[in-house]
Amino acid sequence: MAFAAGQIGVEHFFADPAFAHPVISPDGLRIAYLAPALGRRNVWVRGVDEDHSDAMCATGDSRRGITSFFWADDSRWLLYLQDTDGNEDWHLFRVDLTAPEQPATDLTPLPAGSRVFGVDSLTSWPGHVLVSMNLRPTAIDLFRVDVATGETALHHEQTDPNEIVLLDTNGTPAFSTRMAEDGTLEIFAIDGDRGSRRLLRRLGGAEYPVGVQPQMVTPDGQGLLIGAYQDSDDLRLLRIDRHTGEEAVIAAVEGHSLDILGTMAPTVLPPTVFTSRRTGEVIAARFVDDRPRIEVLDECFAEVYAELSKLSDGVLGTLSSDLSEQRWVATFIHDRDPAVTWLYDHATGESRLLFRPYPQLDPSSLSPVTPIRLKARDGLPLRGFLTLPVGEDAQAPPLVLLVHGGPWQHDTWGYNPQVQFLASRGYAVLQVNFRGSTGYGRRHTVAAIGEFAGAMHTDLIDACDWAVSEGIADPRRIGIMGGSYGGYAALIGAAITPDYFAAAVDYVGISDLANFLRTLPPFTRPYNMNSWFRYVGDPDDPASAAEMTKRSPISMIDQITIPLLVAQGANDARVVQAESDNIVVPLRERGIPVEYLLASDEGHGFDNPENQIRLHRAIESHFAENLSNGKA
Repeated sequence: MAFAAGQIGVEHFFADPAFAHPVISPDGLRIAYLAPALGRRNVWVRGVDEDHSDAMCATGDSRRGITSFFWADDSRWLLYLQDTDGNEDWHLFRVDLTAPEQPATDLTPLPAGSRVFGVDSLTSWPGHVLVSMNLRPTAIDLFRVDVATGETALHHEQTDPNEIVLLDTNGTPAFSTRMAEDGTLEIFAIDGDRGSRRLLRRLGGAEYPVGVQPQMVTPDGQGLLIGAYQDSDDLRLLRIDRHTGEEAVIAAVEGHSLDILGTMAPTVLPPTVFTSRRTGEVIAARFVDDRPRIEVLDECFAEVYAELSKLSDGVLGTLSSDLSEQRWVATFIHDRDPAVTWLYDHATGESRLLFRPYPQLDPSSLSPVTPIRLKARDGLPLRGFLTLPVGEDAQAPPLVLLVHGGPWQHDTWGYNPQVQFLASRGYAVLQVNFRGSTGYGRRHTVAAIGEFAGAMHTDLIDACDWAVSEGIADPRRIGIMGGSYGGYAALIGAAITPDYFAAAVDYVGISDLANFLRTLPPFTRPYNMNSWFRYVGDPDDPASAAEMTKRSPISMIDQITIPLLVAQGANDARVVQAESDNIVVPLRERGIPVEYLLASDEGHGFDNPENQIRLHRAIESHFAENLSNGKA
């Protein structure tokens, strides 16, 4: 049953999707996907011509939902990642689809504090996968794992914590990227059995706060594909020749950057580049635009893409094919009808709708997401998105400023359950890609250096001022909300501009920048040099730590006077529980109204649907109480 706007239940936005993340098997005979079982997301498998009533539930996790799974090269085996209650100590598990009644096998029985970082195919070793994990606490090594037996062998040992080694399809080291002491990124070719390094290219550091992404060895082993700026403000997809070091532009769009969000959560977010399952070559790339933009790079795939584009008025999201590349399973990004999944057979030209992940939501009852453009007070162009309540009259509604995390990420056009939930409750929702956000060019990203609690905050205020000046929002009824960095931004907004916002929601947010960095796992330090250390400071340097404290909500706590909702996962390995406790306790001692939701079975963000529903019911009540009349 579909609900009209304003009547859609919280659970219909935040329950697990009925279907999600479909992937076709290598032989093209089956589709694996996520669907509810035992109260959690589990992996189901069904034939390509079957429906869900014929499917087999392949996993039996009742403690925490599964997010990432993979087909092995042999379609008998299914692999998936799982942690414990959100602690991010990921293990790789195997399921035998010929014996689904048997429990899953942990292929990586790691000690506490160690985790799996990635899983890749290894074509030169049939029946094996390449797993990166830190059996040594501060070193991420590569291991070959025999899927059938679980036998594990060290494949490549990391000798330099600042280096990432990239293998060719034979599993042989081909390239490496290394961070110099000044943060410059150096790219080397690795030659011969002795592994000698030959410098090919140096790249500036600060404009790559999450590293050079992507980094992919070409199937022939003779080139390295990377995202780089060259002499442009826009991020491009380049190929660096292993022998000559020459660069060739593989994909570039004037005025638009390569969208690297997908590299941060492979198998979960839409990919930065699409690759051929048959050849391994890149066949298309994603760029940032008002709506995501797909650039097709392969003539054969162009025919497939033309047919897929007829299936939806959205944008291609995820894609998988069988080894013959005749059968394709595609999902589509859409603001009101998300992740609709189609099966397309290129041999016959036939297509079939497989499922809608949220059949309980009527797209006509949801709100369009509209791209917006404005300028910050210093002239920096800002992009973002505005979502208005369905059927709202001309009177300016209350507004919720929803701040993305990272901060080295960006908001995109598409379906966001928080946005649609708030819009269904009568709020205008504003998302702005403030300086420091990725996806909008080099200048936009590096403009955030030294601007935590500075221009990064005033960008948000400028966006709200724009909404007020356009008659979109009531200036007395503005709330601020966000997760992770967005939670930090909400606390900063409550502290620096308490007269501007009527209420705030801090969801797993940072309250003490120095403590946040000190409590991160030790293996993260090399990866923070061009992000947190460059943009904010090094907590081990006393002068830098003092400046970080000045920019931390914990030092401004006496300035917070507005009602606050705080949500935190007890097992958060990124923003530890103390970051929230240290805000809540002193505010309550001062008599400031603070509601605190602490989930004992969650980490950096709530994943279990009952916790998501509990959180958003609290958000609904919080904003209803505090944005109804707003600031006096």
